Amino acid sequence: MDEMPALRAGLLMPPDLTRLEPTSRAIHPARILLLYGSLRERSFSRLLVEEADRLLRAMGAETRIFDPRELPMANGAPKDHPKVQELRALSLWSEGQVWCSPEVHGAVTGAFKNQIDWLPLEEGSVRPTQGRTLAVMEVSGGSQSFNAVNTLRLLGRWMRMITIPNQSSVPRAYEQFDEAGRMKPSPLYDRVVDVMEELLRFTLLLRDRGDYLVDRYSERKSQFKLPDAL
Repeated sequence: MDEMPALRAGLLMPPDLTRLEPTSRAIHPARILLLYGSLRERSFSRLLVEEADRLLRAMGAETRIFDPRELPMANGAPKDHPKVQELRALSLWSEGQVWCSPEVHGAVTGAFKNQIDWLPLEEGSVRPTQGRTLAVMEVSGGSQSFNAVNTLRLLGRWMRMITIPNQSSVPRAYEQFDEAGRMKPSPLYDRVVDVMEELLRFTLLLRDRGDYLVDRYSERKSQFKLPDAL
């Protein structure tokens, strides 16, 4: 330790195998929040989220889908706006999330980004997203692309979430859903099933360990107070 003068050794936390095994396990259904990024009447990102929602509920999860309509632009309304409060409450309620955005001009939509911009990294001592699992999906009107899901992964990292390895990208989305809004059988649908299975497993594995896994030396250091005796 003498060779690391920049380190506050008393705050260093080597891995503790006992803390990786929680003393108690939650037994309630996994709580999953699903967000989509389009305000269109026939929104393919919403239709894809609804398919994901059906799969999650079929596997025993409790789910909520947030409707982004009437959500004001970030910083364009007070944070006590009803839609802002609804979104933040759902994020706190969740143990895992599904994010789905159309790809427009090679990126996520403003409607999707606006939802993330309303979720503060922290509010007091409460972090609306930290330690939660995340699955990312995108829809596009052209050939298959991964720009939106890559951006969603970047956002998830910034929001301190644990993003699962698998993901879904649905090209030519207008061909993948029938008139009733249900996704047609295809390898693309099978991938959505894969992603939801993986998300649910990761959520159940990590939800009792999340606080420990994302506990940070820098935050412990910033919160450290010298004893009054000093």
